[in-house]
Amino acid sequence: MRVVISEFMSLDGVVQAPGGPDEDTDGGFAHGGWTHPFFDPEVVGGAFADALNKADALLFGRATWQSMAAAWPERGGDPFADRMNSLQKYVVSETLGEDDLTWNNTRLVPGDEFVGQIRKLREADGGDLLVMGSPTLVRALLRESLVDELRLMIMPIILGGGKSIFPDDGVPHTLELVSTVTSGTGVNVCTYRPVAKG
Repeated sequence: MRVVISEFMSLDGVVQAPGGPDEDTDGGFAHGGWTHPFFDPEVVGGAFADALNKADALLFGRATWQSMAAAWPERGGDPFADRMNSLQKYVVSETLGEDDLTWNNTRLVPGDEFVGQIRKLREADGGDLLVMGSPTLVRALLRESLVDELRLMIMPIILGGGKSIFPDDGVPHTLELVSTVTSGTGVNVCTYRPVAKG
């Protein structure tokens, strides 16, 4: 399986609360829902749908999983929601227990075991293991070189601060740009893959 990261991102690298005002206000973040003016169904929606269609499973950090688990189960009836609800899901957490896993097809990955478990999943047969949101988890995956593809939907807005997916450990990670598509709303959908260390 390939670990694929799909993120809505501002020009200054912020991924926090793209969907709505109350999604994630940590740190006093007041710009929730900032992606809405730039979303177009064809390019941005198409990239999101393509990533989901290639996924065999979803991988989340705790906070993103809890947000999704509160929203998606009641949205059945359209193909996107049905796919979200039917896919296998993994949530990395040090605080959730098995009894908390109310969203169907969810398995708990204990936080102290996640590196080994993600390595095993990458060695298994299957499609993509898709990560959406989950900035703390994505930073850890990038630090551990466990990311096979980054699909960034970079929107023409500077937010001035907020959560990022990029590690700040001073270690460079070289990527190659595989493709870029630009929407009529000015969003660059960029697909990157790590360059093999030689």
